[in-house]
Amino acid sequence: MGRLSVDLCGITLDNPVIPASGTFGFGYEFADLYDINCLGTFSFKGTTKKARYGNPTPRIAECTSGMINAVGLQNPGVDAVIAEELPRLRQCFSKPVMANVSGFSVGEYAEVCAKLDKQEQVGWLEVNVSCPNVHGGGMSFGVQPDAAACVVKAVKAVTIKPVIVKLSPNVTDITEIAKACEAAGADGLSLINTLLGMRIDLKTRKPVIANTMGGFSGPAVFPVALRMVYQVARAVGIPVIGIGGVSSAEDVLEMMLAGATAVEVGTANLIDPYACRKIIDDLPHVLDRYQIESLSGLIKGGI
Repeated sequence: MGRLSVDLCGITLDNPVIPASGTFGFGYEFADLYDINCLGTFSFKGTTKKARYGNPTPRIAECTSGMINAVGLQNPGVDAVIAEELPRLRQCFSKPVMANVSGFSVGEYAEVCAKLDKQEQVGWLEVNVSCPNVHGGGMSFGVQPDAAACVVKAVKAVTIKPVIVKLSPNVTDITEIAKACEAAGADGLSLINTLLGMRIDLKTRKPVIANTMGGFSGPAVFPVALRMVYQVARAVGIPVIGIGGVSSAEDVLEMMLAGATAVEVGTANLIDPYACRKIIDDLPHVLDRYQIESLSGLIKGGI
């Protein structure tokens, strides 16, 4: 393994930098700008059973050191992803890709994951349990340990590829959800998903987002994300992917010292489409600056 290489659930990444779902499309959009094979991998746009057109506009709001979004899982549906998006991606990306999956019932999660599990290009299934449980009064699967575990068990029963569960920070104790997912068979965890936030337009005296509230992300959430990664990494024995406000090589090192095996970069991609490439290019220099021999050694050492 190289100096930047890490092992994520049995698959070697050339580096730990992974564009987060919802900020990198299906990859080929960015391939027009640079060779995306420089990435460790990336998590493609959240995919559901049927096509979704998302929430009404406006669904994006700028904030100090961040943004709020309520896109609403707009995607073409899993069958279209398999038939159209993955073949197009194959033309510009030669590595295993991470498939991000969302659902509104346990059965939907299992059905979508079963289909994506059969795709050779897919290396990992990232299961987003922050979606509303339509059979549970609309409460997110990710806010109750039992509900999250139920999703994990159903997905693991129909898949053979590593299942990484993406956790919501909008809970009292994220370690309880993490431990429940591990006990149910999860191969890894990614966190955090966005924090719930809102903005109000002083001129109209109405919420800026049509959906009233949305997911708050960006540099402002980094300390919260780092704290949760630190807590979860010490509560479970499976790999953790750190997400939340990462925008520099130094942020990557902080996440890995906190216990992350790899790191996802989200909002930074929307600010600067070259963000991930810049972070990867800068990592060797930052390692030199802090006299770190390799990232794999950093993971083992931690703090």
